[in-house]
Amino acid sequence: MDALKLWSLSSQPLKHLFRVASSTTTTNLRRPFSHSSSYSRVVLRCCSSTSISTTPANAARAGGRNRRASTSSSTSDRDAVRAIRLKKVEELRSKGLEPYAYGWERTHTANQLQDIYKDLADGEEAKAERDAVSIAGRIVARRAFGKLAFLTLRDDSGTIQLYCEKERLADEQFDQLKAFVDIGDIVGASGSIKRTEKGELSIYVNSFAILTKSLLPLPDKYHGLTDVDKRYRQRYVDMIANPEVADVFRKRAKIISEIRKAVESVGFVEVETPVLQGAAGGAEARPFVTHHNSLGRDLYLRIATELHLKRMLVGGFEKVYEIGRIFRNEGISTRHNPEFTTIEMYEAYSDYESMMNMAEEIVTRCALAVHGTLTVDYQGVEIHLERPWRRETMHNLVKESAEIDFGELSNDLKVAKEVTLKTLGADLDHKDKVSIEACTSIGHLLNEVFEIAVEPKLLQPTFVLDYPIEISPLAKPHRRNAGLTERFELFICGRELANAFSELTDPMDQRGRLEEQVRQHNEKKAAAISETDGANDKRKENDDSYEVTLDDDFLTALEYGMPPASGMNSPTPSPPLPNSRLEPVPETSDHLSDEETTEIIKEERLLGNANPQPATAQPCLKSSLRKPNSDSGAPKQEVLKKRVQWTDFLGKQLVDVREFECSEPEDTDNEDDNRRGCICVIL
Repeated sequence: MDALKLWSLSSQPLKHLFRVASSTTTTNLRRPFSHSSSYSRVVLRCCSSTSISTTPANAARAGGRNRRASTSSSTSDRDAVRAIRLKKVEELRSKGLEPYAYGWERTHTANQLQDIYKDLADGEEAKAERDAVSIAGRIVARRAFGKLAFLTLRDDSGTIQLYCEKERLADEQFDQLKAFVDIGDIVGASGSIKRTEKGELSIYVNSFAILTKSLLPLPDKYHGLTDVDKRYRQRYVDMIANPEVADVFRKRAKIISEIRKAVESVGFVEVETPVLQGAAGGAEARPFVTHHNSLGRDLYLRIATELHLKRMLVGGFEKVYEIGRIFRNEGISTRHNPEFTTIEMYEAYSDYESMMNMAEEIVTRCALAVHGTLTVDYQGVEIHLERPWRRETMHNLVKESAEIDFGELSNDLKVAKEVTLKTLGADLDHKDKVSIEACTSIGHLLNEVFEIAVEPKLLQPTFVLDYPIEISPLAKPHRRNAGLTERFELFICGRELANAFSELTDPMDQRGRLEEQVRQHNEKKAAAISETDGANDKRKENDDSYEVTLDDDFLTALEYGMPPASGMNSPTPSPPLPNSRLEPVPETSDHLSDEETTEIIKEERLLGNANPQPATAQPCLKSSLRKPNSDSGAPKQEVLKKRVQWTDFLGKQLVDVREFECSEPEDTDNEDDNRRGCICVIL
């Protein structure tokens, strides 16, 4: 079909595109949509840095054929951009220019220049020899027109404008800038400092060089990188599109540094322990298994650093800690990752009270280092970190929030479950009810109720004390309350920040608890295997089919004697995904009259880089198509179906073709006529 020509990559003149159109006059191009009309609208938006000579007068309204040509994916869009930029790389090299430089000598960063020249007056240029500067970074915005070009350059510190004037640049550099520099390229620029009439501090460029030619397009600057999966998998793109993400990484680095300062100031020594281990211990979690070829045996990626750090106490160290990666082959969520970083520390001759004080010290120091205050806003909730923090037992918190007093319940598990389900029944979903029914002891039931009814409410800093012995196999029995351990977890904003014990040092008690843990796991494993018999060996998503073994060497170490000690572990903060997008850089037309500005806007729209938003138009909700503020002549938004295809005209121009099908076809038997359309060039 003729319409297929619209979707193909073509090097023929742009007029070839419009052969698929009818001879409808250009005047109708500007007419608003009518509810009674049944044409589809196609938007062609130029997106390269080279101007296009086509004007609205060249475009004709078309009665198109069936536009069912397959739409392209974002991958094909990207491939088309890449192909065009590869051509630019070839052209640069043919001109003797290397698009991938070896280095660049820069004198300042963007923020340094903003600070040094903050008092420079509007319209003033600093021309002294000391004001000759050199900078490098990524181009994140570009406006080129006539004999002027404005580029926004971003480096690690911030942004600054490059003011490029044809007469000022040597040789053919200005033409090369317009032809070859795209958003995303990394460039170096040298020149003097000038503040424009509009008040924008700029480098008045004498010379520039493309240091790295970007082959792939950056995310749309008005919408940013919004795909959550892509933001996690391609954090480098996320940091380009959402600069605030890099600030989260910087804050994290500051927090890790402050943690080290806090613990080392009181005598802790940082050590490293093995990642590959013969037995996965120190926590209850599914391990990653790997094979050591030289030893001819399977090894495990560690699920905790605990057991090896305790060996250090046996060996004579009294205060040790490690910040390292942990690997747990379990589910993934916004709160769980198969690999994460923890800090784990142990102090001889102390108990869990000592670790509460240490936790308060670490968190408050980090808050002051990052925010400068102990009052922090978290998602609209004001968190107060002033010491001391609340300390309360798990039993009392459950009694307070869930109105269940486990101290008064008998040891009859069946009765305890009935009371729990009766008390919480109205607030429980199916998953919670199943979890409660699956509890194998009073201690497990208490912890389950705590996680369901209490944990989400712990917004302000709270130490939850004295956990059941069933879920704390490495903690010392409570010195006053049977069935409990000297263990706490710290909660802030409904999330666990730290877990600490008075450490178990009795080797026989420790052996018995670990053996019981293995026995219970093997029972679950046997049940899981029996459930999957005859099902082609498929396992449930969270089954217990993995192996659990005793770390006999750790138990041997305890028999040599470990001093009384307390220990604490905490996952270190991982950079989250803030709700962010790439904000448009303010675009000014410095030193230009109203008439010149009008011409610039026309050319910017041809260039496709500025993406102006006219005051007389508003963005459609599901597309970048502009529609009149008055909807009287436009089809309903929900009936617009978007298709996108990139195509290459004249070997240079990248055109974004977007098609919108209306819901009211003409009353005709010809299916092709039902999809009559127009071709519209937005200028």
